[in-house]
Order: sequence, then C-alpha cells, then structure tokens
Amino acid sequence: MALQIFIPALIVGGISAFLAAVLSIADALVNNYGQVRITVNGSKTYEVKGGSTLLSTLADEKIFIPSACGGKGSCGLCKVKVASDVGPILPTELPYLTPKEKKDNVRLSCQIKVKSDISIEIPEELFSIREYISEVSSIKDVTHDIKEVFFEFDDEIKFRAGQYVQLIVPQYRDIKGETMRAYSMSSQPSVRNGVELLIRLVPNGIVTTYVHELMKEGDSVRVLGPFGDFYLRESGADIIFIAGGSGMAPIKSIILDMREKGIDRNAYYFFGARSKRDLFYLDMLQSIEKEMPNFHFIPALSEPLPEDNWEGETGLITDVVDRYLSSQGALEREGYLCGSPGMINACISVLTKHNIPEDKIFFDKFG
Repeated sequence: MALQIFIPALIVGGISAFLAAVLSIADALVNNYGQVRITVNGSKTYEVKGGSTLLSTLADEKIFIPSACGGKGSCGLCKVKVASDVGPILPTELPYLTPKEKKDNVRLSCQIKVKSDISIEIPEELFSIREYISEVSSIKDVTHDIKEVFFEFDDEIKFRAGQYVQLIVPQYRDIKGETMRAYSMSSQPSVRNGVELLIRLVPNGIVTTYVHELMKEGDSVRVLGPFGDFYLRESGADIIFIAGGSGMAPIKSIILDMREKGIDRNAYYFFGARSKRDLFYLDMLQSIEKEMPNFHFIPALSEPLPEDNWEGETGLITDVVDRYLSSQGALEREGYLCGSPGMINACISVLTKHNIPEDKIFFDKFG
C-alpha cells in the first residue's frame, strides 16, 4: 500500500520538476530583450540591456530615482512620467497613484520592466544625485532599539536639512543580493564630510537587522543621495514639529540648522514616545531651548512606567498637540511631521482641525 502511494508521488514530483525546468527555460528566453533605448526628458539617451525594472536599469546608469523601500513596490516614491506605451497600470501601482497621475501616465519605476524602447520624464535635479562610498566611523546606541550611525565620505555632500539618503547593505545570511532603504539625515548641512542617520531596529527588517547586528565601525557602505523635498520653508509662520522614534532624524537636522543660521521663529517640537527609555537627545534639546528662547521642546509619554517618575505630558502625541492648539489663539502656523503613515495621518487631522491648511503641512512618511 505504501509503495502504491509512493510511486504516484514520485511521478507527480518528477512532472513538477520537469515543468519548473521548462518554465525556467521559457522565462530566460522570453526575458532576453536585448539592447533597448531609454530616452530621458527628450534629450538624454541611454542604450541599456532590457529585462530589468526601470528603477534598477536607471540606477545602473547612475540615475537614482527616489525609493524608500528599495524597489519593493511598497513606498510609492519612485514615480516617473512615461511617454511611451509600457502596458496597463499594474494592481501594485494603483494604491500610490492619484487620478491625475494615472491620466498623465505616471508610473512606479520599480514596477515597470524595460522590454523595449521607452521615453520618460523626470525632475532635472535627479541628475545631481550621487553615489558615495562611505566608511562607518561611529555607531552609538541612543535608545534600546535606535542606533546613531555616522557614515564618513571622501567627497563633500550638500543637502537641505530634512532630506534623506538611501543606504545600501550587502547580501548576508539568507538575504540574496543588495538591499536599499531610505533614512533621513539627522546631521545638519554644515557637516559635509558625511551623514548621520538614526536607524531603529524593525523586526525582520533586512537593512535594520544588518545595521544592528552586523555593521561595525570601519565598514565600507554605499550611500545614495540626497533626496526629498522635506525641508523648512521660508516664512514667518510659527512652526509645529511632530515626531516619534527615529522620526527625530530630519527634525533634529532642521533644528540644528535653524540654530546655526539664527532662524528665530516660534517653534514647538512635540516628540512622542511610549516610555522614558524611548526618549533620547533630551539634554541636547533642552540646551537648545536655552539658546533659542522661541524654541520649545515638549516630549510626551503614551505609556509611562511607574519607575519613570514622569511628570511631563502624557497620552498620544496627537492628543498633546490637540490640547496645546486648543489653548492657543488662531495664529499662522506650519506643520512639519515625521513618522509612520498612521501617525502622519492622525497629525494632519489634528492640525487641519485647528485651521492649519494642508498645503502648510509638510511630512516625511516612512513605513
């Protein structure tokens, strides 16, 4: 009886293996697209090998399209306008495209495969994005799950406070190939010999696991940048900063830049954490409060522990902001937010409730 069951199982297994081999060969043949041409902004032409995604193909030509997720199709940042037919919009693209973008044939470059000649349009400033070979010169624990890492460059980098870079880590353990993720810079623009990043450990996160468990001082790491349009706008409006966790990074960069440049606008920084062990840079921010009389730092704990002996603000950071704005008069304000999509959306709701228009709310959203 066991033999009767075993023989059909062998047959099925053999057929499956044969079909897998056939599909593998067919895929290799079908995906042999040869040389194709990419025309960018109507004037720049690149002869490339077809078959890869538009995002990775452009990267091979040193044209770096923003991508917080490293081409996984989960951030929606790698948008380009496509002026040629590359097929219908994929289901993986739909959540990230507005009706106008769909009409204008904007696509996610990580989801498009370069199979034939293609014409695209991208912002000219993307041609200034560079690849830096860095040395990890410092790794510090700032909380139980956030590391402050400084990546030192041989060449100077110029960026605006609030922007981000993309960190590329090599394959390791059972991770195949390089992996890229976006991180906001926490250092100020006057520091040009490298960038400081705040990297929080995400469970099963490919890049964060590498940084927290394998990266060491002296390592050589590739960094791309700078990217992003999150930066302090020039106006006289009061500033509402809101962040939590590693969302501290771009806000820290902006505040340090304000201090250096003598920007003396009223600014309120609301920083949310779960318990006291999740707070960091308290001494630095309290010192800045003394140097900049119009800067105010308001940390809040959502779940303070008895041993924290916390006497500051408590509750969700959105509730703290709501209470503050409710106690103030109607003023001209701008919002600068950094955190998870859920946190960002909740903060936008609170700010608009208090008559801060959406076009005056700027954010750096991460997954």
